[in-house]
Amino acid sequence: MNITDLPFNTTDWAAIIPTEHPGITGKALWRTQQFGPIRVRMVEYTAGYLADHWCQKGHVLLCLKGELQTELEDGRQFTLTPGMSYQVADGAEPHRSSTASGAVLFIVD
Repeated sequence: MNITDLPFNTTDWAAIIPTEHPGITGKALWRTQQFGPIRVRMVEYTAGYLADHWCQKGHVLLCLKGELQTELEDGRQFTLTPGMSYQVADGAEPHRSSTASGAVLFIVD
């Protein structure tokens, strides 16, 4: 990643109005900032969330709260707890998220 033309600034995530993204079950609440080509999000998944699609976007994702299950299209499954992250490239491995109890994530893509 080459970050250019981005002056120093701070983000008060609580001040950003979330947008709602329904899953097959549950919903995701995104607080989003766009810095040129870089999207940065604080995402809260409600309990019982299951993504409605296989994502092919690359991410750097950090679990801040709760527990997140990530399933790859090839069947592999991973569980993230607070302090754990995953990294995946654009188009590398389709993945989808779910959570039984809810989760809060910090995501850069």
